Amino acid sequence: MADGKLRTSYVSPAMLELDQEAKEAGITVLNEVGLDPGIDHLYAVKTISEVHKAGGKITSFLSYCGGLPAPEASDNPLGGFPKSYQPLLSFAEIMHGPGYKFSWSSRGVLLALRNAAKYYLDGKVKEVSGPELMGTAKHYDSTYPGFSFVAYPNRDSTPYKERYQIPEASTIIRGTLRFQGFPQFVRVLVDIGFLSDEEKPFLKEKITWGEATQKVLGATSSKSLDLEWAIKSKTQFKDNDEKDIILAGMRWIGMFSDTPITPRGNPLDTLCATLEEKCQYGPGERDLVFLQHKFGIEHKDGRKETRASTLVEYGDPKGYSAMAKLVGVPCAIAVQMVLDGRISEKGILAPMDEELAAPLREELKSKWGIEMLEKTVA
Repeated sequence: MADGKLRTSYVSPAMLELDQEAKEAGITVLNEVGLDPGIDHLYAVKTISEVHKAGGKITSFLSYCGGLPAPEASDNPLGGFPKSYQPLLSFAEIMHGPGYKFSWSSRGVLLALRNAAKYYLDGKVKEVSGPELMGTAKHYDSTYPGFSFVAYPNRDSTPYKERYQIPEASTIIRGTLRFQGFPQFVRVLVDIGFLSDEEKPFLKEKITWGEATQKVLGATSSKSLDLEWAIKSKTQFKDNDEKDIILAGMRWIGMFSDTPITPRGNPLDTLCATLEEKCQYGPGERDLVFLQHKFGIEHKDGRKETRASTLVEYGDPKGYSAMAKLVGVPCAIAVQMVLDGRISEKGILAPMDEELAAPLREELKSKWGIEMLEKTVA
């Protein structure tokens, strides 16, 4: 589009600096019109606006999103085990938790696991460093008993006091959902150095996975026992069951094996190359997107309410994945609305107010059946 640009990504500080130039040039640069960010904004500002217009306050705002395999497709060891893999563990241990598959950029997924986080909790700013992020994951009560999620904070949530115009909120957390077991597995990968993108000359060569793991760990040899000892010296396990599950998962990936690596120059990208092969969706498998807001509301008359707004979407094995649909459709609608002149505001924009969000939300619902459903949960 000659007079505009659409993006599903976050507005960066560098882009925001171009706001005045875009206005003077008569250009619309609309950002954050995907899923998260995107659909999450459309329904956050809806409820916030309704509560404020009725004289109420938003005392807390939680927003969590997860792009996951549907339960029947979650059969790998990033939290669970593949059906074909039978380690010497009890049934309860094997069913420790579902796994993970990539429904968007695999490198992006791994990089996001290293991000530091910042948020408001009970009026205080909390900060979590990247290496500590997976250790903060906690059980998440989605109000849907069929799902067993854990949640951890995502990036910096503190600007949303201003962006959502909720200065009264004492708790503001935007985060990520995963199935049980995933954070423990990733925490070990972080601890042993496999989410580092620091260049390693030996990872440019066609060596075996066992040799690569030995060199990354600084182990005495590439034998499984020596690799396991080196891993145990660099991380901590809650108990022997967790240790056995995570080590079995590493074996499934092939990290102790004689299989050649796909050399990518650094631990993160080399691991990513193998995970791309092992953690993709197979024929007939579906993905799942679960997005939920929880609003703490204090009404004008003093009544208190917790309201949940939830979107659950499954992919179509013969069509679009849930992730592709929920990122692509909002963006396509926004493009059409800019072309039609229904969105004419100039500058660096994001759907953070009702004037911009309402028409996008209505079209998503009326033409695509995409909406977040609200209910009072407390």
